[in-house]
Amino acid sequence: MFTLVRSRVRTAALALSAVAALAFGTTAATGAAAAPAPAPAPVKQGPTSVAYVEVNNNSMLNVGKYTLANGGDNVFDVAVIFAANINYDTGTKSAYLHFNENVQRVLDNAATEIRPLQQKGIKVVLSVLGNHQGAGFANFPSQEAASAFAKQMSDTVTTYGLDGIDFDDEYAEYGNNGTGQPNDSSFVHLVTALRANMPDKIISLYNIGPAASRLSYGGVDVSSKFDYAWNPYYGTWQVPGIALPKSKLSPAAVEIGGTSQSTSADLARRTVSEGYGVYLTYNLDGADRSADVSAFTRELYGSDAVYTP
Repeated sequence: MFTLVRSRVRTAALALSAVAALAFGTTAATGAAAAPAPAPAPVKQGPTSVAYVEVNNNSMLNVGKYTLANGGDNVFDVAVIFAANINYDTGTKSAYLHFNENVQRVLDNAATEIRPLQQKGIKVVLSVLGNHQGAGFANFPSQEAASAFAKQMSDTVTTYGLDGIDFDDEYAEYGNNGTGQPNDSSFVHLVTALRANMPDKIISLYNIGPAASRLSYGGVDVSSKFDYAWNPYYGTWQVPGIALPKSKLSPAAVEIGGTSQSTSADLARRTVSEGYGVYLTYNLDGADRSADVSAFTRELYGSDAVYTP
C-alpha cells in the first residue's frame, strides 16, 4: 500500500484571521491594476519550471532571484501563491473563497509582490486549498453552485492581475458542517465554468484528492481544459493520471532544501530523457538555494543557477 506522505507545511490551510470574503467592485486593492503587458517569451530551452511559495513564511519575490548562469534567463517560469482557501459559510450553506492575512497581503501589494515577477516574464498563479470546513471542489451540489465559486476565482484573477488558478483538493474534510461527500459532476462543472470565464489564463491541477479522479461527467471530460498537472509527492516520480500531453505534465516533484540534490538531479534527468515538459518545485524560501536549484537546472537547461539577493 502506498503510504508516502508529503512534507508540505500546512500552516496556510489554517485561517489566520477573521473571514475576509471578497467584495469585488467596492474597494480597490492596492496594486490591483491589470497585469502588465506580457514579457517576451523566454529564450531558454527545456521544461517549464514551477515554484510554490508558502507566503505565510516567505516572499513571492524569491522566485525572481534565480537566473541561469548561461544566458541569464529566469530559472522559474511559474510562481504559485500558496494558498487561498475554499471555506464554507454555514449560514448561506455555500462555499466561498477565503484569503488568510498573508495571502491577502500579497494580493493587496500586487504592485510590489506580483508585478515584479510578471515583468520578468514569470506567470503568477493562485493556489486554492481546502480548509477543514467541508467545502471542496468535488462536492458542489449543483452546477449553479460550482459556477458561482468559479466566478469568485476568476474575479480574483481579474481584480489582482493574476495569471491563473491552481487546484489543490486537500484538507476539505468532506462532510464537515453537514456538507456532502464528493460527487461526479462537481469538479467538471467547476472547471468548465472557470475555463469559460478565463479562456487565456492558466488552470493547473495538483494531482491529489477526490477532484483529481473526477474529471469526466455526462460525456464531458475536462482534462484538456488544464494547462498543467503535477505529481504531489515530493522526492518521487509519478505520472499524473490525466489525459494531457507530456509537455503539460510533471511526474517529478521536489521540495527545495528537503529533497536531496542527487534525487532532484535524477528526477530532472528523467524529465528530460522521457520527454516531459514540466518540473515542479515546492517551498522556495529566502535563503540562497542556488546549490539545490543548480542540481536540477544543470539537467534541465545545461546551466548552473545564480542567486541574486
